[in-house]
Amino acid sequence: MGGVTSSMAAKFAFFPPNPPSYKLITDNATGLLVLDYSPRRENIEFLRLPTRRGTEIVAVYIRHPMATSTLLYSHGNAADIGQMYELFVELSVHLRVNLFGYDYSGYGQSSGKPSEQNTYADIEAAYKCLEENYGTKQEDIILYGQSVGSGPTLDLAARLPKLRAVVLHSPILSGLRVMYPVKRTYWFDIYKNIDKIPLVKCPVLVIHGTADEVVDCSHGKQLWQMCQEKYEPLWLKGGNHCDLELYPEYSRHLKKFILSVEKSPSRRNGSRSSTDRLEQSRRSTDFFEAPRKSSDWREAPRKSIDRSEKLKTHDYKFHNIDKLDKIGISFDQMERSRRSVEYHEKSRRSIDQQLQKARKSVDWLDRIRAG
Repeated sequence: MGGVTSSMAAKFAFFPPNPPSYKLITDNATGLLVLDYSPRRENIEFLRLPTRRGTEIVAVYIRHPMATSTLLYSHGNAADIGQMYELFVELSVHLRVNLFGYDYSGYGQSSGKPSEQNTYADIEAAYKCLEENYGTKQEDIILYGQSVGSGPTLDLAARLPKLRAVVLHSPILSGLRVMYPVKRTYWFDIYKNIDKIPLVKCPVLVIHGTADEVVDCSHGKQLWQMCQEKYEPLWLKGGNHCDLELYPEYSRHLKKFILSVEKSPSRRNGSRSSTDRLEQSRRSTDFFEAPRKSSDWREAPRKSIDRSEKLKTHDYKFHNIDKLDKIGISFDQMERSRRSVEYHEKSRRSIDQQLQKARKSVDWLDRIRAG
């Protein structure tokens, strides 16, 4: 059951560009990897990295001569390095940071298939490369997660106590909560960010558009409320899921945040974690967990949105009903699944009420005996 559900969720969550937007070729003069459509630049390096799950991912490292921070960027669900490349270069220049971007397993020229667990291994490989190949310290790293990229970002951030900062760009509370306004965390859910954000010890910036039609802005607002170390959030009025970089406030606020954490780094206890301990400390989502209450709240259940126009490259696309037909799952089946979840919730409440009545009955008998 768990494997089937996780597989179904993965089909909603991952939309790698097909065909990939780029190819990697070997430069004849240097023997280094380069993009097939772009000339080699001295400060940019492409790499292939092995992961602990047996895949090989493609990554890019952009060096800035004045940088004191390194941005580890996890992109959205329908993009790859080829599409993100120019934005990566612009962010490195504007923010004066080194930038490390990577493609998830099954994306771009990375091998394997995309899955929740693979993305966790992918970001660990990227972090290990920064630490071992470039000598980057944990306290100089800023993790940046966009949309589905908020999943691997928070999974890693929850296990690294001395990170410089985290940026969440149009983040999700969890995969299931994008589709349904559930009030608790279920074992079959993916990217349970709502349960991991309280474990993050560094400053967190949340950026979300108020008109996001894919991941409601309430996701970002609730995650921000649950941060240990909140930074002034950026709620971009009228911003949708894929266009936040186009707003001037985006780059201004992001630069202000980075300058702030560079000048006044948060002082946290504990030594820097080694990459050797990442797997030991990680809370696996493979385990079967009993339904548990979460601090999830909603102002009101979000209305389902159907639209036929194609979303841009960063689009999460959870709500796209056409995709359901392609993988052989009807909307009626999903509705029955939702009603089943509600039925179990009602059953649990009924049991709680019965137990409460039984307890009151025992108390009443005790009072009679005492009298």
